Amino acid sequence: MLPFRNFTFLAAFALTSILSGCRSASSPPALKSVTSHPAQPASDAIASLGREIFFDPSLSGSGKLACATCHDSAHAYAPSNGLAVQSGGAFMTRAAFRAVPSLAYVLGKTPHWHQEHPATLMEQLEERDIPPFGGFAWDGRFDTLNGQATFPLLSPDEMANDNPVSILGKLRNASYARAFEQAFGSAALTDPGKALDGISLALQRFELADPSFHPYSSKFDAALDGKGRLSVQELHGQQLFNDPNRGNCATCHTSSQGADGSHPLFTNFQFEALGVPRNPEIAANRDPHFYDLGLCGPSRKDLAAKSELCGMFKTPSLRNVATRGAFFHNGRFHTLRKALEFYVRRDTNPEQFYPVTRNGSVLKFDDLPARYRDNVDIVDLPLTKHKGEQPIWSDRDIDDVIAFLQTLTDGYKTP
Repeated sequence: MLPFRNFTFLAAFALTSILSGCRSASSPPALKSVTSHPAQPASDAIASLGREIFFDPSLSGSGKLACATCHDSAHAYAPSNGLAVQSGGAFMTRAAFRAVPSLAYVLGKTPHWHQEHPATLMEQLEERDIPPFGGFAWDGRFDTLNGQATFPLLSPDEMANDNPVSILGKLRNASYARAFEQAFGSAALTDPGKALDGISLALQRFELADPSFHPYSSKFDAALDGKGRLSVQELHGQQLFNDPNRGNCATCHTSSQGADGSHPLFTNFQFEALGVPRNPEIAANRDPHFYDLGLCGPSRKDLAAKSELCGMFKTPSLRNVATRGAFFHNGRFHTLRKALEFYVRRDTNPEQFYPVTRNGSVLKFDDLPARYRDNVDIVDLPLTKHKGEQPIWSDRDIDDVIAFLQTLTDGYKTP
Protein backbone atom coordinates (compact mmCIF):
# COMPACT_ATOMS: atom_id res chain seq x y z
CA MET A 1 0.00 0.00 0.00
CA LEU A 2 1.24 3.47 -0.80
CA PRO A 3 2.08 5.56 2.27
CA PHE A 4 0.05 8.43 3.62
CA ARG A 5 -3.05 8.88 1.52
CA ASN A 6 -6.42 10.49 2.22
CA PHE A 7 -5.63 13.43 4.47
CA THR A 8 -8.36 13.04 7.11
CA PHE A 9 -9.83 14.22 10.37
CA LEU A 10 -6.78 14.85 12.56
CA ALA A 11 -5.02 17.30 10.28
CA ALA A 12 -8.26 18.89 9.12
CA PHE A 13 -9.29 19.55 12.73
CA ALA A 14 -5.91 21.09 13.53
CA LEU A 15 -6.08 23.33 10.47
CA THR A 16 -9.55 24.58 11.36
CA SER A 17 -8.38 25.67 14.81
CA ILE A 18 -5.16 27.27 13.54
CA LEU A 19 -6.75 29.17 10.67
CA SER A 20 -9.70 30.55 12.64
CA GLY A 21 -9.68 34.31 12.62
CA CYS A 22 -6.64 34.64 10.38
CA ARG A 23 -8.39 36.85 7.86
CA SER A 24 -7.47 40.49 8.10
CA ALA A 25 -10.18 43.12 8.06
CA SER A 26 -7.75 45.84 7.01
CA SER A 27 -7.97 47.50 3.64
CA PRO A 28 -5.20 46.13 1.42
CA PRO A 29 -2.39 48.48 0.46
CA ALA A 30 -1.36 49.05 -3.10
CA LEU A 31 1.63 46.81 -3.77
CA LYS A 32 4.68 48.50 -5.26
CA SER A 33 7.83 47.23 -6.87
CA VAL A 34 10.62 45.40 -5.11
CA THR A 35 12.64 48.56 -4.79
CA SER A 36 10.13 50.29 -2.54
CA HIS A 37 8.29 49.46 0.66
CA PRO A 38 4.60 48.47 0.77
CA ALA A 39 2.46 51.59 0.76
CA GLN A 40 0.79 50.86 4.10
CA PRO A 41 3.38 49.88 6.69
CA ALA A 42 2.58 47.92 9.81
CA SER A 43 2.28 50.22 12.80
CA ASP A 44 4.41 48.65 15.52
CA ALA A 45 8.14 49.29 15.89
CA ILE A 46 9.35 45.72 15.46
CA ALA A 47 7.29 45.23 12.30
CA SER A 48 8.71 48.51 10.98
CA LEU A 49 12.20 47.19 11.66
CA GLY A 50 11.29 44.00 9.86
CA ARG A 51 10.25 46.05 6.85
CA GLU A 52 13.60 47.85 6.79
CA ILE A 53 15.45 44.54 7.03
CA PHE A 54 13.27 42.89 4.38
CA PHE A 55 14.16 45.54 1.81
CA ASP A 56 17.83 45.96 2.79
CA PRO A 57 20.33 44.38 0.35
CA SER A 58 23.31 45.50 2.45
CA LEU A 59 22.72 42.58 4.83
CA SER A 60 23.81 40.15 2.10
CA GLY A 61 27.33 39.04 1.25
CA SER A 62 26.99 40.53 -2.23
CA GLY A 63 25.37 43.74 -1.06
CA LYS A 64 22.81 43.21 -3.81
CA LEU A 65 20.31 40.70 -2.44
CA ALA A 66 17.48 41.57 -0.07
CA CYS A 67 14.58 39.38 0.98
CA ALA A 68 12.48 41.54 -1.33
CA THR A 69 14.68 40.71 -4.33
CA CYS A 70 13.14 37.25 -4.54
CA HIS A 71 9.93 38.05 -2.63
CA ASP A 72 8.66 41.03 -4.61
CA SER A 73 5.78 42.87 -2.94
CA ALA A 74 4.34 43.66 -6.38
CA HIS A 75 4.12 39.94 -7.17
CA ALA A 76 2.45 38.63 -4.01
CA TYR A 77 5.87 38.34 -2.38
CA ALA A 78 7.08 35.87 -4.99
CA PRO A 79 9.74 36.37 -7.70
CA SER A 80 9.00 38.99 -10.33
CA ASN A 81 10.47 36.79 -13.07
CA GLY A 82 9.74 33.35 -14.44
CA LEU A 83 13.04 31.70 -13.57
CA ALA A 84 12.87 28.22 -12.06
CA VAL A 85 15.41 29.21 -9.41
CA GLN A 86 16.83 32.57 -8.39
CA SER A 87 20.43 33.78 -8.36
CA GLY A 88 22.30 34.63 -5.18
CA GLY A 89 25.56 34.02 -3.37
CA ALA A 90 28.52 36.27 -2.64
CA PHE A 91 28.84 37.20 -6.35
CA MET A 92 25.21 36.62 -7.39
CA THR A 93 26.34 33.65 -9.48
CA ARG A 94 24.94 30.77 -7.44
CA ALA A 95 21.49 29.25 -7.41
CA ALA A 96 19.73 26.71 -5.24
CA PHE A 97 17.66 23.83 -6.59
CA ARG A 98 14.13 24.86 -5.58
CA ALA A 99 11.72 27.49 -6.80
CA VAL A 100 11.17 30.44 -4.49
CA PRO A 101 7.68 30.28 -2.93
CA SER A 102 5.40 33.21 -2.26
CA LEU A 103 5.40 34.61 1.26
CA ALA A 104 1.85 35.93 0.95
CA TYR A 105 -0.59 34.48 3.46
CA VAL A 106 2.12 33.02 5.70
CA LEU A 107 1.00 32.09 9.19
CA GLY A 108 2.92 32.44 12.43
CA LYS A 109 2.36 28.74 13.00
CA THR A 110 0.99 25.84 11.01
CA PRO A 111 -0.05 22.45 12.30
CA HIS A 112 3.19 20.49 12.27
CA TRP A 113 2.99 16.72 11.97
CA HIS A 114 6.57 15.94 12.93
CA GLN A 115 7.03 18.46 15.73
CA GLU A 116 3.72 17.88 17.50
CA HIS A 117 3.75 14.09 17.56
CA PRO A 118 6.35 11.99 19.37
CA ALA A 119 7.58 8.72 17.94
CA THR A 120 4.85 6.60 19.50
CA LEU A 121 2.11 8.81 18.11
CA MET A 122 3.96 8.96 14.78
CA GLU A 123 3.51 5.22 14.50
CA GLN A 124 -0.20 5.60 15.17
CA LEU A 125 -0.49 8.26 12.48
CA GLU A 126 1.21 6.01 9.96
CA GLU A 127 -1.11 3.15 10.85
CA ARG A 128 -4.10 5.45 10.34
CA ASP A 129 -2.86 6.47 6.89
CA ILE A 130 -2.42 10.16 7.80
CA PRO A 131 0.16 12.04 5.71
CA PRO A 132 2.82 14.45 6.97
CA PHE A 133 1.84 18.11 7.10
CA GLY A 134 2.96 21.51 8.33
CA GLY A 135 6.16 23.42 8.93
CA PHE A 136 7.77 26.05 6.69
CA ALA A 137 9.61 25.74 3.34
CA TRP A 138 9.02 23.13 0.64
CA ASP A 139 10.21 20.40 3.00
CA GLY A 140 8.67 21.79 6.21
CA ARG A 141 12.00 21.69 8.02
CA PHE A 142 11.49 24.95 9.90
CA ASP A 143 9.26 24.85 12.96
CA THR A 144 8.70 28.61 13.11
CA LEU A 145 8.43 31.46 10.66
CA ASN A 146 11.34 33.32 12.26
CA GLY A 147 13.43 30.15 11.96
CA GLN A 148 12.68 30.08 8.25
CA ALA A 149 13.59 33.76 7.94
CA THR A 150 17.07 33.14 9.36
CA PHE A 151 18.08 30.55 6.78
CA PRO A 152 18.58 32.79 3.69
CA LEU A 153 20.95 35.07 5.59
CA LEU A 154 23.51 32.29 5.98
CA SER A 155 22.79 30.21 2.87
CA PRO A 156 25.72 30.31 0.39
CA ASP A 157 23.17 30.23 -2.43
CA GLU A 158 21.24 33.21 -1.14
CA MET A 159 22.45 36.08 1.06
CA ALA A 160 25.75 34.27 1.65
CA ASN A 161 26.93 35.64 4.96
CA ASP A 162 29.81 33.59 6.33
CA ASN A 163 28.48 33.59 9.88
CA PRO A 164 26.42 35.67 12.34
CA VAL A 165 29.45 37.84 13.07
CA SER A 166 29.48 39.15 9.49
CA ILE A 167 25.75 39.87 9.72
CA LEU A 168 26.33 41.81 12.94
CA GLY A 169 28.94 43.98 11.23
CA LYS A 170 26.50 44.90 8.48
CA LEU A 171 23.70 45.50 10.95
CA ARG A 172 25.78 48.00 12.92
CA ASN A 173 26.16 50.10 9.77
CA ALA A 174 22.48 49.98 8.84
CA SER A 175 20.42 53.16 8.96
CA TYR A 176 18.07 51.46 11.42
CA ALA A 177 20.78 50.22 13.83
CA ARG A 178 19.70 52.61 16.57
CA ALA A 179 16.07 51.53 16.30
CA PHE A 180 17.19 47.89 16.31
CA GLU A 181 19.12 48.46 19.55
CA GLN A 182 16.13 50.19 21.13
CA ALA A 183 13.88 47.29 20.19
CA PHE A 184 16.12 44.40 21.24
CA GLY A 185 18.55 45.90 23.75
CA SER A 186 22.20 46.94 23.61
CA ALA A 187 23.39 43.33 23.36
CA ALA A 188 21.64 43.05 19.99
CA LEU A 189 24.46 45.09 18.43
CA THR A 190 27.28 43.32 20.26
CA ASP A 191 26.19 39.68 20.42
CA PRO A 192 25.95 37.96 16.97
CA GLY A 193 23.42 35.43 18.21
CA LYS A 194 21.13 38.09 19.66
CA ALA A 195 21.46 40.14 16.49
CA LEU A 196 20.39 37.18 14.35
CA ASP A 197 17.48 36.44 16.70
CA GLY A 198 16.34 40.04 16.50
CA ILE A 199 16.52 40.09 12.72
CA SER A 200 14.48 36.92 12.39
CA LEU A 201 11.87 38.05 14.91
CA ALA A 202 11.52 41.42 13.19
CA LEU A 203 11.07 39.74 9.81
CA GLN A 204 8.47 37.43 11.26
CA ARG A 205 6.59 40.33 12.80
CA PHE A 206 6.62 42.25 9.51
CA GLU A 207 5.30 39.26 7.57
CA LEU A 208 2.50 38.69 10.07
CA ALA A 209 1.53 42.28 10.89
CA ASP A 210 1.73 44.08 7.56
CA PRO A 211 -1.60 43.72 5.73
CA SER A 212 0.12 43.57 2.34
CA PHE A 213 0.99 39.95 3.12
CA HIS A 214 -2.62 38.92 3.63
CA PRO A 215 -4.96 41.34 1.88
CA TYR A 216 -7.79 38.92 1.00
CA SER A 217 -8.68 41.30 -1.83
CA SER A 218 -9.33 38.89 -4.69
CA LYS A 219 -12.52 38.51 -6.70
CA PHE A 220 -13.01 35.16 -4.96
CA ASP A 221 -12.96 36.94 -1.58
CA ALA A 222 -15.35 39.61 -2.83
CA ALA A 223 -17.75 36.88 -3.95
CA LEU A 224 -17.54 35.17 -0.55
CA ASP A 225 -18.38 38.48 1.09
CA GLY A 226 -21.32 39.11 -1.23
CA LYS A 227 -19.55 42.03 -2.90
CA GLY A 228 -18.94 40.39 -6.25
CA ARG A 229 -20.07 37.54 -8.43
CA LEU A 230 -18.10 34.96 -10.38
CA SER A 231 -18.81 34.60 -14.09
CA VAL A 232 -20.34 31.48 -15.60
CA GLN A 233 -16.88 30.38 -16.79
CA GLU A 234 -15.32 31.02 -13.39
CA LEU A 235 -18.09 29.11 -11.63
CA HIS A 236 -17.62 26.15 -13.95
CA GLY A 237 -13.89 26.24 -13.26
CA GLN A 238 -14.62 26.30 -9.54
CA GLN A 239 -16.90 23.30 -9.91
CA LEU A 240 -14.21 21.34 -11.77
CA PHE A 241 -11.68 22.37 -9.13
CA ASN A 242 -13.86 21.15 -6.26
CA ASP A 243 -15.40 18.04 -7.85
CA PRO A 244 -13.79 14.94 -6.22
CA ASN A 245 -14.58 12.96 -9.35
CA ARG A 246 -13.00 15.44 -11.74
CA GLY A 247 -10.20 17.80 -10.74
CA ASN A 248 -10.25 16.86 -7.07
CA CYS A 249 -8.00 19.88 -6.42
CA ALA A 250 -9.74 20.97 -3.23
CA THR A 251 -8.66 17.77 -1.48
CA CYS A 252 -5.21 19.36 -1.06
CA HIS A 253 -5.95 23.00 -1.91
CA THR A 254 -8.74 23.57 0.60
CA SER A 255 -11.28 25.95 -0.92
CA SER A 256 -14.08 26.06 1.64
CA GLN A 257 -14.54 28.63 4.38
CA GLY A 258 -13.56 27.83 7.93
CA ALA A 259 -16.15 27.02 10.57
CA ASP A 260 -15.93 30.64 11.75
CA GLY A 261 -16.34 32.04 8.23
CA SER A 262 -12.62 32.65 7.68
CA HIS A 263 -11.55 32.63 4.05
CA PRO A 264 -9.57 29.64 2.78
CA LEU A 265 -5.83 29.66 2.10
CA PHE A 266 -6.09 27.00 -0.64
CA THR A 267 -3.69 24.60 1.03
CA ASN A 268 -4.03 21.90 3.66
CA PHE A 269 -0.26 22.09 4.40
CA GLN A 270 0.02 18.43 3.42
CA PHE A 271 3.01 16.85 1.68
CA GLU A 272 2.58 15.00 -1.58
CA ALA A 273 4.73 13.28 -4.20
CA LEU A 274 3.46 14.19 -7.66
CA GLY A 275 6.35 12.95 -9.77
CA VAL A 276 7.10 16.34 -11.33
CA PRO A 277 9.57 15.93 -14.23
CA ARG A 278 13.25 16.72 -13.75
CA ASN A 279 14.10 20.30 -14.62
CA PRO A 280 17.17 20.75 -16.87
CA GLU A 281 17.22 24.48 -16.02
CA ILE A 282 18.56 23.70 -12.53
CA ALA A 283 22.35 23.51 -12.44
CA ALA A 284 22.38 20.88 -9.69
CA ASN A 285 20.52 18.52 -12.01
CA ARG A 286 23.52 18.33 -14.33
CA ASP A 287 24.79 15.77 -11.86
CA PRO A 288 22.83 12.61 -12.74
CA HIS A 289 23.27 11.39 -9.18
CA PHE A 290 21.69 14.47 -7.59
CA TYR A 291 18.05 14.28 -6.55
CA ASP A 292 15.92 16.64 -4.52
CA LEU A 293 13.98 14.25 -2.29
CA GLY A 294 11.96 16.83 -0.37
CA LEU A 295 11.07 15.57 3.10
CA CYS A 296 14.01 13.17 3.24
CA GLY A 297 16.72 15.46 1.90
CA PRO A 298 19.09 16.89 0.97
CA SER A 299 18.15 20.10 2.82
CA ARG A 300 16.19 18.35 5.53
CA LYS A 301 18.20 15.83 7.56
CA ASP A 302 15.96 14.48 10.33
CA LEU A 303 13.75 12.34 8.07
CA ALA A 304 16.48 11.00 5.77
CA ALA A 305 15.88 7.43 6.92
CA LYS A 306 12.16 7.51 6.16
CA SER A 307 12.24 6.27 2.58
CA GLU A 308 8.43 6.37 2.32
CA LEU A 309 8.61 10.19 2.48
CA CYS A 310 11.14 10.67 -0.31
CA GLY A 311 9.83 12.87 -3.11
CA MET A 312 7.19 14.59 -1.00
CA PHE A 313 6.86 18.37 -0.98
CA LYS A 314 4.44 20.69 0.78
CA THR A 315 1.26 21.74 -0.98
CA PRO A 316 1.53 25.51 -1.64
CA SER A 317 -1.29 28.00 -1.37
CA LEU A 318 -2.93 28.76 -4.70
CA ARG A 319 -3.70 32.35 -3.81
CA ASN A 320 -2.22 34.58 -6.53
CA VAL A 321 -1.11 31.45 -8.42
CA ALA A 322 -2.03 33.01 -11.76
CA THR A 323 0.68 35.63 -11.26
CA ARG A 324 3.47 33.07 -10.87
CA GLY A 325 6.13 32.36 -13.49
CA ALA A 326 7.38 29.02 -12.12
CA PHE A 327 5.32 26.13 -10.78
CA PHE A 328 6.00 23.19 -8.47
CA HIS A 329 8.99 22.80 -6.16
CA ASN A 330 11.50 22.74 -9.01
CA GLY A 331 9.89 25.40 -11.21
CA ARG A 332 9.56 22.85 -14.02
CA PHE A 333 6.63 24.59 -15.71
CA HIS A 334 6.39 28.27 -16.50
CA THR A 335 2.71 28.77 -17.26
CA LEU A 336 -0.35 27.89 -15.26
CA ARG A 337 -1.74 26.04 -18.27
CA LYS A 338 1.30 23.76 -18.48
CA ALA A 339 1.06 23.05 -14.76
CA LEU A 340 -2.60 22.08 -15.08
CA GLU A 341 -1.95 20.01 -18.19
CA PHE A 342 0.65 18.05 -16.27
CA TYR A 343 -1.80 17.49 -13.45
CA VAL A 344 -4.50 15.98 -15.65
CA ARG A 345 -2.34 14.40 -18.39
CA ARG A 346 0.61 13.09 -16.42
CA ASP A 347 -0.63 9.52 -16.78
CA THR A 348 -2.77 9.70 -19.92
CA ASN A 349 -0.09 11.42 -22.03
CA PRO A 350 3.21 10.98 -20.15
CA GLU A 351 5.27 11.43 -23.31
CA GLN A 352 4.38 15.14 -23.18
CA PHE A 353 6.34 15.58 -19.95
CA TYR A 354 8.96 12.86 -19.51
CA PRO A 355 11.91 11.60 -21.60
CA VAL A 356 11.10 9.00 -24.23
CA THR A 357 13.64 6.28 -25.08
CA ARG A 358 14.49 5.14 -28.59
CA ASN A 359 12.19 2.17 -28.23
CA GLY A 360 9.30 4.46 -27.30
CA SER A 361 9.09 3.78 -23.57
CA VAL A 362 8.46 6.77 -21.30
CA LEU A 363 10.73 7.38 -18.30
CA LYS A 364 8.05 8.52 -15.86
CA PHE A 365 8.89 10.16 -12.55
CA ASP A 366 12.44 10.75 -13.80
CA ASP A 367 13.30 13.21 -11.01
CA LEU A 368 13.21 10.44 -8.41
CA PRO A 369 15.48 7.40 -8.04
CA ALA A 370 13.63 4.26 -9.09
CA ARG A 371 13.44 2.96 -5.53
CA TYR A 372 11.28 5.92 -4.46
CA ARG A 373 8.87 6.07 -7.38
CA ASP A 374 6.28 4.01 -5.54
CA ASN A 375 5.83 7.06 -3.29
CA VAL A 376 4.28 9.04 -6.15
CA ASP A 377 0.53 9.46 -5.88
CA ILE A 378 -1.33 7.17 -8.28
CA VAL A 379 -4.40 6.58 -6.12
CA ASP A 380 -6.08 10.02 -5.98
CA LEU A 381 -8.02 11.32 -8.98
CA PRO A 382 -7.01 12.47 -11.54
CA LEU A 383 -3.67 10.73 -10.91
CA THR A 384 -5.27 7.30 -11.34
CA LYS A 385 -5.51 7.39 -15.12
CA HIS A 386 -3.54 5.26 -17.58
CA LYS A 387 -1.79 5.95 -20.84
CA GLY A 388 -4.19 6.35 -23.74
CA GLU A 389 -7.22 7.15 -21.59
CA GLN A 390 -9.13 10.39 -21.92
CA PRO A 391 -7.80 13.14 -19.63
CA ILE A 392 -10.19 14.20 -16.89
CA TRP A 393 -10.30 17.76 -18.31
CA SER A 394 -10.60 18.98 -21.88
CA ASP A 395 -8.74 22.04 -23.13
CA ARG A 396 -11.90 24.06 -22.54
CA ASP A 397 -12.14 22.73 -19.00
CA ILE A 398 -8.57 23.88 -18.39
CA ASP A 399 -9.53 27.33 -19.69
CA ASP A 400 -12.34 27.44 -17.14
CA VAL A 401 -10.17 26.28 -14.26
CA ILE A 402 -7.60 28.95 -15.16
CA ALA A 403 -10.40 31.53 -15.15
CA PHE A 404 -11.36 30.40 -11.65
CA LEU A 405 -7.76 30.45 -10.40
CA GLN A 406 -7.40 33.99 -11.73
CA THR A 407 -10.13 35.02 -9.29
CA LEU A 408 -7.63 34.25 -6.51
CA THR A 409 -5.41 37.17 -7.59
CA ASP A 410 -5.45 40.01 -5.08
CA GLY A 411 -6.24 43.59 -6.05
CA TYR A 412 -9.72 43.02 -7.48
CA LYS A 413 -11.78 46.18 -7.76
CA THR A 414 -15.50 45.73 -7.18
CA PRO A 415 -17.47 47.23 -10.09
